[in-house]
Amino acid sequence: MIEIRGLSKSFAGRRRGRAGVKALEDVNLTIEDDEFLTVLGPSGCGKTTLLRCIAGLVSWDEGEILIDGKPVRGPGPERAMVFQSIALMPWASVVRNVTFGLELRGVSRSEAEPRAQELIELVGLSGFETAMPFELSGGMQQRVGLARALAVEPQVLLMDEPFGALDEQTRRLLQEELLQIWEHRRTTVVFITHSMEEAVLLGDRVVLMSARPGKIEEIVPVPMPRPRSDHLDTVEGSADMHRITTQLWARLRSWQVDVGKVRNTPVAS
Repeated sequence: MIEIRGLSKSFAGRRRGRAGVKALEDVNLTIEDDEFLTVLGPSGCGKTTLLRCIAGLVSWDEGEILIDGKPVRGPGPERAMVFQSIALMPWASVVRNVTFGLELRGVSRSEAEPRAQELIELVGLSGFETAMPFELSGGMQQRVGLARALAVEPQVLLMDEPFGALDEQTRRLLQEELLQIWEHRRTTVVFITHSMEEAVLLGDRVVLMSARPGKIEEIVPVPMPRPRSDHLDTVEGSADMHRITTQLWARLRSWQVDVGKVRNTPVAS
């Protein structure tokens, strides 16, 4: 279980004399074991900052994050992260990229490679073990990133808009594959997205964050049954899908309108 209590985070101004930015304010959230939680909100609302705090990649100003009752003080072996910008080693083959995290943890190459091979097959890249990143499409590179994260067998998988830069067809295929993998492995997933449809399609619950400073405004349960990977077309056309995405858009649109009104308000002389 992940518990986030009273989390606030500010960034100092990058230029001299420039005001800082408050990214998160009093965020409180509990994420259950094996839950697939999606996080949605306007651009700049602190979604990625929240994820990086859970990963232990950035510190925060107030509050605490607990994983199974233990405070997060930095990165840990129970967490793995998949980024939107695919951070593969360009000089290394697919199998070397997948085994990289294992080898950092002291796993021998003879033990790491069979595990990598299993995951390469799981993400649909059999036959590309010796390929270099530049020989792969964007979707294939993202599959390598996912396999590398899964290789260390994390309790928590943190995903920062992993499909955001992909074309629609590739994105839909990877959504289906990710669901299949999650249904098989049942790890805890925190998934950041800009897509309302993706948030509902994948998630058990959708966390809706407000415009900056990011706060949790609403948590929307997704009552659609599991497993979903074998009937995504039915799920996408369901009344629940339409109802929840309509609800999410109404909230997001109201914030965009409110922000626009504030920006266009004349300043009194």
